[in-house]
Amino acid sequence: MSRQRLSDPLVEVRAGRVLATARTVQELRAAQSILLPATLGITLEQAAAMLGVSRASAARLQKRFRESSPEHPRSDSPKKATWGGRRRALMSYPEEEDFLAPWVEKAEAGGILVVSPLRAALAQKLGRKVAATVVYRMLARHGWRKVAPDTRHPKSDPQVQEAWKKNSRKRRLPC
Repeated sequence: MSRQRLSDPLVEVRAGRVLATARTVQELRAAQSILLPATLGITLEQAAAMLGVSRASAARLQKRFRESSPEHPRSDSPKKATWGGRRRALMSYPEEEDFLAPWVEKAEAGGILVVSPLRAALAQKLGRKVAATVVYRMLARHGWRKVAPDTRHPKSDPQVQEAWKKNSRKRRLPC
């Protein structure tokens, strides 16, 4: 059986006030995540099941509620980053822009960008092997895209093509 969490009476009183005046579901759940284990003497897993969230989410709700208190020492500190973001980034976005700058100049001059030299240059800069998908994702992040050729030649004339189809010799091959 898991241990019961020690609770702070001041936090419980504040949770009771928030429970009575909650305007959003998040406020209500956060207050309940504090009060259920404290008043009923249940474990965090049981409280999470009652709230309809995972155990980790219930602990997160409690932590967020405690840190939102004006008495909490870290309540005025800047907020930590949220869940999103590039956690395993090899370079920051500005560093990637600087790295791609010479390649942009070549592409604007009408050159074709080949990924293999770009990948080799990136591997040399980072000092480690780099997968091709890393390069493709970096290019996509900076708005680069693959330019596919047109489906028809720009100098083609549909009327001339139709005339040729009608007037060309029919070659029937024997079966």
